[in-house]
Order: sequence, then C-alpha cells, then structure tokens
Amino acid sequence: MEAKKRTRFLTVCIVALIVMLVLIVLTLPHSVKHETIKEAMRDAVLHDSNKIRIFGLDVDPSLYAGFLVTGGLLVFAALLRIFVIPRFQIVPGKLQLLLEEWVGLFDGLAKSNSPHRNRALGAYIFAAGSYIFVGTMFELFGFQGLTTEGHSISLPAPLANINGAIAMGCFSYLFILFGGITSNHMRGVGATLKEFSLPVSMSFRLFGALLSGMLTTELVYYYITLSFILPVVVGVLFTVLHAIIQAYVLTMLTSVYYGEVTEPME
Repeated sequence: MEAKKRTRFLTVCIVALIVMLVLIVLTLPHSVKHETIKEAMRDAVLHDSNKIRIFGLDVDPSLYAGFLVTGGLLVFAALLRIFVIPRFQIVPGKLQLLLEEWVGLFDGLAKSNSPHRNRALGAYIFAAGSYIFVGTMFELFGFQGLTTEGHSISLPAPLANINGAIAMGCFSYLFILFGGITSNHMRGVGATLKEFSLPVSMSFRLFGALLSGMLTTELVYYYITLSFILPVVVGVLFTVLHAIIQAYVLTMLTSVYYGEVTEPME
C-alpha cells in the first residue's frame, strides 16, 4: 500500500515537471520584456521610471497603491461600524472573534508597554499595524496598473518606497514626541529627542525588509525558467512573513518608546 502511494506521488511529480518544461518551451518565444533585469531592479529601488498618471500628475505606483490601500481600509472600517459592530453578541461569531482578537492584540501591546497612558497609543498602533499588514499583503494580489508608457505593471506595496517608509517612521516618532509632551512636558521632549536615531532605524528597517522581498520575487518572475509555481511559493512566503513581522516590529518599538517617555518623572 505504501509502495503504491509512493509510486503515485512520484508519477505526479514527474508529470508536473514535464508540464512545466513544456510550458517553458512553448512560452519562451513569446516572452517579451520591456526592460532588462538591471533596469527592473533599479526601478524597484529608485522608482525613477514606470510612473502612473493620477489627476494629471505622473506619480510612483507605490503612491497609487497607498491611496488604494487607505481608501479600502476606510471603506472597510465604515462598513464594519455600520453593519457588523451593532450586531455584536455575547457569544461571538467567527468575524466578531477575529475582530476582537485583532483589536485586543494591539490593545494588550499598548497596555503592557505603556501602563500610564495607552488609550491613544492603542488606537495608533492598531491603525499603523493594520496599514502595514494590509499594505504589504496588497502586493500579493497582483493588482495591475498602466504606466505612462503603456506597460502593465503589478502595483507594489505602498511602503516598498523609501518615502512611504520614512513617512511611517517619522510619524511614529512624532506620535512618541507628542506623548512625551503631554505627559512630562519639556522633560518628555528631552527624553524623546535623546532617541534621535529612532525614526531613521524604523524607516530603513521597514523599507529594507519589504524591498528585499520585492527584489527576490521580481528576480524569480523575470526569468522564464523560474516563473512557474516557484514565484507563488516565494511571493507568498516573503509577503506574509514581512507583513506579520514588520507590523509587529514597528508597533512594538512605538509602544515601548512611548511607554518610556510617558512614564511619570519625579
């Protein structure tokens, strides 16, 4: 019985390999690329080409993706508030349980790291973590955009652009500074400014992690011999891991430093 299962499994693997080889041979003459791998990698980092036109302006695709993610989250939140939350029950259903666990994760993170002031912190890290997670997972769905040159491209994650990552890092730092001011006034400002490298480290950690996954996936997709099945594994693995890890890391750092600057000083 075991021998039959192994033989069947081996046969399926051989057939799948043959199908992949046939697809590679058949699609190789039709694989037309409008840029070299060097240009694709350069644009993934510098974003100096492949622009998308919005409201008469040529912008980076990541900005367009950021608008879509932000709008989608706002609409989804409004629908939840209107149609789902009023129907919450004592015994939660699957959706209610999922929402409560997601909110409770960030609320618990805020309370454990900032016991003195955590209401605003919980709301902020919930919003920031949700944006990072959804924005990173957005890349996995492969939504297409049309560039100004007429090429179709897959929209990247909003934070794969260094400008988006810097904005997220600096905004988190300003939120920490605001917490220090409201709690300890000028002494809180001094405690926050002491960590002057914090926005830089958060920004480049976020950007570097997302960029590495995007470059790896782009490299695998580019070569026709690797562009069957393998990109699915690589794309899902890198995207999901980065979405979870980076959302947790930034919210953890923000809550820890916020808790330090808001702690009452004698």
